[in-house]
Amino acid sequence: MSNAKQTLQEKLETARLWQEKYASKRRATINDIADIANISKRTVSRIINDSPHVAEKTRVEVKEIIDMLDFRPDPQARGLAFRHSFLIGLIYGNPNPQYVMTLQRGILDSLSHSDYEMVAHPADIASDNYIEKARAFIQRQKLYGVILTPSIAEDEAFISMLREINCSYLRIAPTRLEPGANMIVTYDRQGAESVAHHFSDLGHSRIGFIAGRNGFLSAQERYEGFKAGLESCGLSLPENLVAQGDYTFTSGVKAAESLLAMEQRPTAIFAANDEMAAGALLATRLAGLKTPDDVSIVGFDNFHIAETVWPQLTTVNTPTYDVGKLAAKLLLNKPEKIDETVISVPSLVIRDSSAPLKQS
Repeated sequence: MSNAKQTLQEKLETARLWQEKYASKRRATINDIADIANISKRTVSRIINDSPHVAEKTRVEVKEIIDMLDFRPDPQARGLAFRHSFLIGLIYGNPNPQYVMTLQRGILDSLSHSDYEMVAHPADIASDNYIEKARAFIQRQKLYGVILTPSIAEDEAFISMLREINCSYLRIAPTRLEPGANMIVTYDRQGAESVAHHFSDLGHSRIGFIAGRNGFLSAQERYEGFKAGLESCGLSLPENLVAQGDYTFTSGVKAAESLLAMEQRPTAIFAANDEMAAGALLATRLAGLKTPDDVSIVGFDNFHIAETVWPQLTTVNTPTYDVGKLAAKLLLNKPEKIDETVISVPSLVIRDSSAPLKQS
């Protein structure tokens, strides 16, 4: 090591000489930074990881040397030091690819200014061993933590497994779950209620509903919210006007076909997501009917598909991208301290697929 009383300018000159000699051959290591700054490797590590237990003068000097040499810490080496990798896991079982892609984009944008990356793990919740597979994935990757989408987020057996292996987690849920910590709540019920009020305001009374996937809490919340919203308007949702969907385009086509084939068909249809609403648009056209002249159709999510179909969909806007950004941010900031976090209550976006009931 050089003289401990070196000035910053002298240390930067040493760094410049190192660049001339080695920069074309290899990248600087933490040991090089420590030698040039005339401090221990441990102190450099503390500065890299923003530890408060370092003198400010030393921190400033080392960061100048790091910037000059364009030093980048090795994530694998840091992971070994911290006993975890610098990876965040997204574990999802949602059948809607648009939901997963939008959520991922928010997570990745949130992580872009950190040392962390995201890895995704699709999970088949119908499989008997999906929890064991997820456990193996988490432990193999040494994940820092995981973000869980509906309906995996609702599985208490899965949460128990995460606690058992001491893995941090953040749940995304359509309504508050118990216990209420480590969670972002999107309040799907209120969004569905707004659709009921919209149809009522347009004069519709015979209204069909295409339900989401069985077993998903989001499907239940959207159904119950819509039904309650209709009742508050003095309307009802008879069982024969409820068609089962699966959150997929194809299921939306089939469900809408069954509703439109009724002797007294509905004049409006609410599909529990945009994929199924797009399917309902196609089924309407195939039946020789027009949207919204003959049948008003409303979706849920406000994903890209809502603006690419014709007519463009009236739909419930859910801030999935923002949820992804916040989920990653909260997970990196000690999620054990998180209580319920609400992004915003969903809001209705009115476009061309809904219109006042035509008087016969």
